[in-house]
Amino acid sequence: MLKKADKKKVEQKIREALEILESLGFPRQQLNERSALTLLSLLNLKPAADAWESASDPLMGITPMMEFFAEHYGKQYAPNTRETVRRQTVHQFLQASLVVANPDKPSRPTNSPKAVYQIETSALKLLREFGKANWDKRLSEYLRTVETLEKLYARERNKRRIPVTLANGQKITLSPGGQNVLIKKIIDEFCPLFTPGGHAVYIGDTETKWAYFDPDALQKLGVEIEEHGKMPDVVVHHLEKNWLVLIEAVTSHGPVNPKRRQELKALFAGSSVGIVYVTAFIDRRTMMKYLDDISWETEVWIAESPTHLIHFNGERFLGPYED
Repeated sequence: MLKKADKKKVEQKIREALEILESLGFPRQQLNERSALTLLSLLNLKPAADAWESASDPLMGITPMMEFFAEHYGKQYAPNTRETVRRQTVHQFLQASLVVANPDKPSRPTNSPKAVYQIETSALKLLREFGKANWDKRLSEYLRTVETLEKLYARERNKRRIPVTLANGQKITLSPGGQNVLIKKIIDEFCPLFTPGGHAVYIGDTETKWAYFDPDALQKLGVEIEEHGKMPDVVVHHLEKNWLVLIEAVTSHGPVNPKRRQELKALFAGSSVGIVYVTAFIDRRTMMKYLDDISWETEVWIAESPTHLIHFNGERFLGPYED
């Protein structure tokens, strides 16, 4: 329990952090206690003794940030709000170039449990000036450079994007994080082997939700999609067999289990062609973690053994099932 005097210092630091965020042009949605505490944790600023000029730039994961909130500011956030901190605050800090992700290992996926964040060097230099006489001057100078920084980091992100060529020759790129390495393997290796000549209808992306979408092709098959969040990672129309092949790429999320199979079945209920459910894994070790969850009457593909499929029981191999 924080003492009354400590509470005053806590509230003062939070107010100062909010003043900074507002000065930096953050929208109203980010001007809240959570964002203020996130900024303070990334600067390792505690409420009692630390002045802004003593700000530092530790590497911080989301969970350590939340532990910092609780330990030093008495603000306890439930563990299930971790994604809220990441998506509703840290993501916006990244977009504004206020922080950088995984400076110790840029190739680390953004949704990795080991992901860390750090205050950007120019921003740290600026924030150490808060409360001093030259703050306004330094702020104006910094704001003039922000756009340049955004372009710089955008170029760096683009360099790391994953190129993918579809069967029709169209080229797209995927963000470097999450399951996108596996998605590339699905397009490059699974599809030519098991859906030769197939038409890619939908390809998800870790950052943008979808990298490619052909709603007209789905509509011709009787399917209209309203919520992209429910989509599998890859949807391919196997033209030769006239099947829709729904593929989940498993890295951090689960496979096509019975619940997910029912969700996909409902989502594609209007389909005039048969549905095939496939779970893709990067290797056998990952598959073994989920073996008990995989639904019957589905297929499993493992990228390290790309020419083979594992069939989870049923009357046919790699084909749709009628109810």
